[in-house]
Formats: sequence, C-alpha cells, structure tokens
Amino acid sequence: MTKVAIVTGGTRGIGRATSIALKDAGYSVAANYAGNDAAAAAFTEETGIPAFKWSVADYDACAKGVAEVEAALGPVSVLVNNAGITRDAFFHKMTPQQWREVIDTNLSGAFNMTHNVWTGMRERKFGRVVCISSINGQKGQAGQANYSAAKAGDIGFVKALAQEGARAGITINAICPGYIATDMVMAVDQKIRDAITAQIPVGHLGAPEDIARCVVFLASDDAGFITGSTVTANGGQYLA
Repeated sequence: MTKVAIVTGGTRGIGRATSIALKDAGYSVAANYAGNDAAAAAFTEETGIPAFKWSVADYDACAKGVAEVEAALGPVSVLVNNAGITRDAFFHKMTPQQWREVIDTNLSGAFNMTHNVWTGMRERKFGRVVCISSINGQKGQAGQANYSAAKAGDIGFVKALAQEGARAGITINAICPGYIATDMVMAVDQKIRDAITAQIPVGHLGAPEDIARCVVFLASDDAGFITGSTVTANGGQYLA
C-alpha cells in the first residue's frame, strides 16, 4: 500500500521541494497551505499533488484537514511539520501579537498537526514525523526572539515525543536548515545575502532540495533506528 504523507506549508519553498521529493519517492502526498490560493492551484497543476487549505495554528482546522486528507488518500503515515512564519522585531519593539502569531504557527502548529495523526499512527504501529526547525532555533538570532523560541521548542517537542513514540513504531526527528535560497531569502538585499553567504563554510546558500532529501531519508524505512535526532543542514555555518 502506498504510504500517505502530509507536508504543511507544502506548496512553496522547502515545503514544495519536500512534497515533490516525497511524491518522487513513491508517497501519496497531500500539500497543506494556509492562504495563497493562486500559488496552491499552480502547484497542483504543475505537480499533480493535491493541495488542502487550512491553518496549522487552528487545532480544529487541523483535525478537519487531516480527516479530509485521510478520506481522500488514506491513513497518514508521514507528517512533515514545515509550515512557518516570521514576524521579526527587536524584542523591545515586539508586540504580543507578533509573539503569539509565530508561536501559534511555528510551535503550536506542530502540536496541532502531530496530535491529530498520532493516535492513528499508534494504532497502526507505524509513523514518521519530521519537524522543520531552524539554525536560529539552535543558536538564536537578534530580532527573532519569537521565531527562535518556537524553533527551539520544536526541537524539545521532538526529543520528548521520540521517547513516547518509539515503542509504537513512530519516529520523530527535527531538521534545522541554515539559510536556504527560498523566495523569502532571495528577496533580501544582495549585500545582506552576500554577508550571510560569507558566513557559510561551503560558500553558498542551501537549496530547498537539500532539505527535502533529508526529509525523504528520515521518512524512509532506512531511518527506522533514528528518532529524537536533530539533523543540522546549514553548510557548516553552525556546528551543533
């Protein structure tokens, strides 16, 4: 039976590359998205991967979305918690709303999605969960207290759940990308990008496909003995 995978934030950037890589690896993929209907429609037309709209920050919407995916494709075996947002500001200027929006999507979103597939994975004695954290969840970043806290929280979430899921055949791991050449990063001023690249020992930004390949491995049977781990994929910029 073809395994079903959900990729949150799965129509753009790292999520897009991951959705395509999982499909190429033989999975039946559902790409979740939150708001950009045009981009989602174009993604589905190009890739043939169905896109499902809901906000990962809303627990009830996640429950409904997972049910919709399972009705269409079958039980979910693989979950990639990739959806994320930024609301950057130095802490003395950061608003409670900026804090809350990032925590709700980037950290609570991982809970909301994982909680809604966990019971089924336990019953079937198999599951793969991959959380996309960040280099800034490992080292911190000025102007991103909210984002860094959420992404560090994702790592703690993985370490705790790995101990619960292991005996039920569920693995859960984190990937911490460094600076990846997504639309968001490429929109930054060239001088800033050059300064970032100068800090990366391999000498270039990562590609979304670099992270997608990590996800495909962690979702595979070959990674069955790996759980609670953090894969650091940042070109040597930060060595954890």
